[in-house]
Amino acid sequence: MKTFAFVIAAGGSGSRMGDISKLKKQFRILGGKPVWRWSADLAAGFDEICEIILVLPEEDFELANKFNDLNIKLVKGGASRPESVMNGLEACSCDYVMIHDAARPFISHEVILNLIEAVNEETGAVPVSPVADAIKKRGKNNIITHVDRDGLFITQTPQVFYRKKLIEVIKEFGMSAKDEAEAWLDAGLKLELVDSSRLNFKITVQDDWRIAEALVNNNKMIRTGLGYDVHRLVPERKLILGGVLIEDSPLGLLGHSDADLLSHAIADAILGGAGLPDIGNLFPASDEKFKDANSLELLREAYRLVKANNFKVVWIDAVIQAQVPRLNKYLGLMRENFKKIFDDKDIVNIKAKSAETLDDAGAGLAMTCWAAATLESV
Repeated sequence: MKTFAFVIAAGGSGSRMGDISKLKKQFRILGGKPVWRWSADLAAGFDEICEIILVLPEEDFELANKFNDLNIKLVKGGASRPESVMNGLEACSCDYVMIHDAARPFISHEVILNLIEAVNEETGAVPVSPVADAIKKRGKNNIITHVDRDGLFITQTPQVFYRKKLIEVIKEFGMSAKDEAEAWLDAGLKLELVDSSRLNFKITVQDDWRIAEALVNNNKMIRTGLGYDVHRLVPERKLILGGVLIEDSPLGLLGHSDADLLSHAIADAILGGAGLPDIGNLFPASDEKFKDANSLELLREAYRLVKANNFKVVWIDAVIQAQVPRLNKYLGLMRENFKKIFDDKDIVNIKAKSAETLDDAGAGLAMTCWAAATLESV
């Protein structure tokens, strides 16, 4: 089996993006992760790709490491793209190499497979997309001529080669080449063109960024989760709601944990939105380790599971129904506790409503709570 190193060139300044961000384009967050990470995640799914190398300025190492949980090797770039690519090549240990632009997040699985199939020791392979627009050329004295587009292709990345030969080619032909394929052809070597998609575009200007965001957002999944809980009020129990001790209540909620029904309802709402089991299954009352458990910590664990399943919590709205005691003065403290759980984001709205003397809640015998959560896939 051929083995490949996946080298991501991330040394560009992103100056053509204008004022859209102080961050370089390859580090802008697209769909919850940096642009460069999209291609790295795809590469990590191939058995043939044995290592991923990110080539970038040393000053950007700290920023890259915040999203480096794939054992990606960081390599210092050079003063030009050919120098950076050469540094990446020298850090590789595989027979073949794929050179990819960090700012191309939408390369497809199928194209990678076809590139792997097409390349050999004597033949390089590059993805291309046919030129679809009419082409004009401005020449000397501002004379405009048309260019026949038949047989013209836009060259993309990753560009795939036998690594040792590519090193020789770049040293002799590539230090001023626009890409590795140009140097390969100048060396008189064979190049295979692999059909690709126009979606594999390079993010260069602000319009490209808008298109990339639209593509990602169009594929996002929005879900709503519903949580509900009810507990009976009894003497000799503390009343805890949203992690806040309600000191002026003579009664508390009966339950195996601390019976914080607000935290329970919110946990079930976010778990439901992510398609996960409810807290009764995750933290069963039959398990003694959850006796008198802090429900905020159970909520924290539920949130961790939601994030691990690639969902982001956008908003939560909760309603506590209780005849007594009055809860309005405690709601702000509850929101502060939830803010700490949800990554310091103020995304939980809480309302306290009277039960209007109806049913057990209205008689002061119980409390109920509903929560609705909006989740977004990442």
